[in-house]
This record gives sequence, C-alpha cells and structure tokens, in this order.
Amino acid sequence: MNKYKVHPIAAGKKPQIRVRVPGSKSITNRALLLAALTNETCLAEGVLLSDDSRYFMEALKDLGFAVTIDEEHKNASITGCGGAIPKREASVYVGSAGTAARFLAAFLGVSDGEYEIKASEQMCKRPMDGLFASLCELGTKISYEQEEGHLPVRVSGKDAKAATITVDITKSSQFLSALLISGCLCKGEKNEELVIRTEGSHGMAYIDITMKMIEQFGGKVTVDEDGNYHMKLKNTYHAERYQIEPDVSAACYFYAMAAITGGSALVEQVHPDSMQGDIAFLDVLCQMGCRMEDTVDGILLTGPEGGKLKGITADLGAFSDQTMTLAAIAPYADGPVTITGISHIRYQESNRMQAVLNELTRMGIQAKQLGEDAICIYPGQPKPCEVETYDDHRMAMAFAVTGLRAEGIEILDPGCCRKTFAEYFKVLDELLIKEGVTAHE
Repeated sequence: MNKYKVHPIAAGKKPQIRVRVPGSKSITNRALLLAALTNETCLAEGVLLSDDSRYFMEALKDLGFAVTIDEEHKNASITGCGGAIPKREASVYVGSAGTAARFLAAFLGVSDGEYEIKASEQMCKRPMDGLFASLCELGTKISYEQEEGHLPVRVSGKDAKAATITVDITKSSQFLSALLISGCLCKGEKNEELVIRTEGSHGMAYIDITMKMIEQFGGKVTVDEDGNYHMKLKNTYHAERYQIEPDVSAACYFYAMAAITGGSALVEQVHPDSMQGDIAFLDVLCQMGCRMEDTVDGILLTGPEGGKLKGITADLGAFSDQTMTLAAIAPYADGPVTITGISHIRYQESNRMQAVLNELTRMGIQAKQLGEDAICIYPGQPKPCEVETYDDHRMAMAFAVTGLRAEGIEILDPGCCRKTFAEYFKVLDELLIKEGVTAHE
C-alpha cells in the first residue's frame, strides 16, 4: 500500500472509539536492555513488537543473548549475564531505532569487547555526538566509519572507567538515559561511582521513565542538589517478570480523533498514573475544550460539541512526540495554536518542525516558525492533498487524524508506521467501518 486515502466522518456524527494499543516503545526498549543486564531470565510482558523493538532484540541476539519472542501473547524472554556480553566481538544493526542505537552504544561502550554498530541511512543522519563525547570521557574508544559524530562506528569499552562526565542532551535525552542504565558497568574502585552532569534540559519526562524503571529493576540512581546524577558501580539489576504499559503516544491519536469530531475515545488500560510523559497531552486537549474521565477500563476522553476546539499556546518540550498530533488538529481550533519547546525535534526521524510546516502548507493551512523552538498554526479548512511522511511514523499517524474532518487527505507511505504501530491503519479502517464510513481506497 503506497498511500492511504482517509475518508472523513460525517459532520455531526460522534464516533464512540474503544481501542487497545500496543505496548510503549519507550518502556519496551528500556526493559529489553535492563533485562539483558540482569543475571536471570526476565519475561517482559506486553512488549511492542515493531521494527524498533525487533531490531533491538535481534541486536541482543547478535551479541549472544538468549531472546525468545512469543508473538501471540506479545511477550519476550531475555536471559541476562549479570552485565557481561556473551560475545567479545560482534556487529549489530539497529535500523532506524534511536533508542536501540543510543542504549546499545552506551552498553557496548562500557563493556569489555570490540563491537561495530551499523544503522539505516535515516539513523546514520541522526545525532550521536553528545553520547559519543561522554563515552570518550570515560575512556571508550570510538572509530567512525563514515561521518564523525554519527553511525556507523566501532566501539571498545575495555578502558572505560568511572569518572565525572558531562552529557549534552540538547539534541536527545536518550543520551542521558543510555548512560544511566549502563553506567554502573564502568570499571573503578569498589566504592567509586559514576557522576553525570548535564547540559540542556529537554525530554526530562523520558529521564523520569528511565529512573523509575532502573528502580523497578532493583537499581539506584541519586540526584544531588546541583542536578548531577550519581551511580554506584556494579549496580545489580533483577526482574523475573516485567509488565509494559500500553503506548500513550499511540493512544493520543485516538484521543485526538475524539477531540476533532466531538465523539469519545477510550484506550484500554491507559490511566493518569502512567509514567509516560505523553499522558500530559490529554491535559492539552482538555484546555482546548475536551473532557476527561478515568474509568476502570482506561481514560475516556470526550471532545467538545462539534469538535470546536479552542486555540492554545502549549509547551510540548516534555512530550514533543505529540507535536505532530497537535499540529494535525490545530486547523480545527477557533484561534491560533502555538507549540513551543520543540527545537530538538529537527533531529528526530525527520526534521519534524519543517515537515509539519511543509505538510500544513500543502493543505492550504497557514503555519509559520517562531524563533528556534516554536511554530504557530492558524485555523482553516484543509484542502485535498497527498501528505508526505518523510519515512516518519508519527507524521503518517498524526495527519491521518486531520483527514477525518477533511476531504481528499491521502497519506503517502503509510507502511512507515511499522516502526511503532504496524496495525495503525488497519485499526483506523475498523473504526471507520464501525462508524459507517468506507474504508481506505
């Protein structure tokens, strides 16, 4: 399927959406690495089985770890080796998975062995320099096979020793998460610790996830009054079972559908106490006129009458994956929608800031960049167009929502959703058929 034509829901019709979404990508990939660092077999339940997680699991297999996938029940079993890597030499391929690339780079970079990390063309363009600089401070040797600061690379962590280092997370908070998970493997004296100072502050909700999961696996990271992170060496991780939350990032597309149609959406087992930062997007929707209720089955969100949303200024710095979702529904607000705190999204799967502006303009919607970290989108009725997705799953999923209130919106390369939610357009078809709308052409 080269493109997906979205058929709009009739004006005045209020869809009643109830869906189950896959497991969280952020939690899945953290759980995979933490499980590999245990000294036991850990069953991760509810894993996201997508391109990103499959690349991660395949890379673990290439390093010699025992990994078994139960496709039917969405579970994965990983047998750790107490922080050691079974193979002293190996080559891994991470595809376009940023978490796999950053997390494995840190793991390999503090381990005894010689390793090569390869990636897709898209991932090779994404920044790794902040993480590599920090690893080099520890004594990791990094040899660039192409462009400096980017994959592919060869890494050797034989000389990585605990120290006080600095990591710049301006481009990605994953650099810090990677070091927090694997930093305890650095060599040093018995009572020595690794101390990490940070530059930049975006994406701290993802750092909170990392810290919480390290604690759930029995590890410990402390933060001093200056905001520096401290890790004791030889931290030991333990977990025989780990339950992964549903992906709130994916859930938000369905909540956005309710917002612009005046209908309702319930995403099973998504609750306000989720540790995923994207749960804050529901507060943004409520500020725009939606109503939210936590039920036994999950959060139920109801859109305003007629999908008449309010214009808003929102800082999405802590949950920037929802920039595309908010941009996709912004034309239906009664005033401008300004999204701030998003300068770093230029360095993700695509230059997301530019991609959003490009596609809104293609739809005939006025949108402009404000300074380095904000965009402003004005109300308007989207015109028929083909939406370029830039091999970016979130562009595809978000702008399909726009088409539920506009004729002639076609999503190019919908298959790019394999990265996190392979069944997204199948689920959307089922919802539309239920509402009496013809499925895609």
